[in-house]
Amino acid sequence: MTPTPGPPKAPRKARLVRRLPIVLIALVAGAGAVFLRDDLSFAALSHNHARLAAFRDAHYPLAAGLFMASYVGLVAFSLPGALIATLTGGFLFGLFPGVLFNVIAASLGAMLIFWAARAGIGTDVATRLDRSGGAMKRFRDGLRANEWSFLFAIRLVPVVPFVLANLLPALLGVRSARFAITTALGILPGALIYTWLGAGLGDLFARGAAPNLGLILEPRFLIPLLGLAALSLLPWVIKFWRGQGADA
Repeated sequence: MTPTPGPPKAPRKARLVRRLPIVLIALVAGAGAVFLRDDLSFAALSHNHARLAAFRDAHYPLAAGLFMASYVGLVAFSLPGALIATLTGGFLFGLFPGVLFNVIAASLGAMLIFWAARAGIGTDVATRLDRSGGAMKRFRDGLRANEWSFLFAIRLVPVVPFVLANLLPALLGVRSARFAITTALGILPGALIYTWLGAGLGDLFARGAAPNLGLILEPRFLIPLLGLAALSLLPWVIKFWRGQGADA
């Protein structure tokens, strides 16, 4: 009996190549969570703040470039310390251009991991969802009809982990342009809050105090963010109720 030929080697090799970036990111993220947590902490920033400020004063353009490149790498490899990086941007560069540096770097890093995840496994997952039936197919169709609302909502709600908000759209077949726009605009409110907090770290360092890193969960900030998230979901709610009325 003639054995059934296996799948072509070229497509299999191509899939392996596409998955290398996301595998590398997963390995680096795991290693970073174990070995870099103490180095990417507020205590480390407090210990090194004087040297960082001196380097910024002596080499401002280089300091800005190195900071943004480090922030991009931190987000792209899902390393711990994104919040500390945002505070650092505010401490070194003030509310402006600090918030601009923070949003650009975080958005670029998010795009890199989004592309890596989509190329590695996202395309396959999205294709399977499109071919599937039942609840998963309805979920995917609903998302496709309301991508803008969904993407803005997961960026604006503070409890959604940043890594998850980068990976989930890649697995659901979201377009790159929509992901980029909603990422940059969606993280802006939170970036403003923590960049502003970082801009005031000089006084805290002088007193030996620590900032309130849970600031974004206080009602004065959380309620407006949740309001923006609810507003972003309003088009989906309207479509849903119109659909319910049409079915009645």
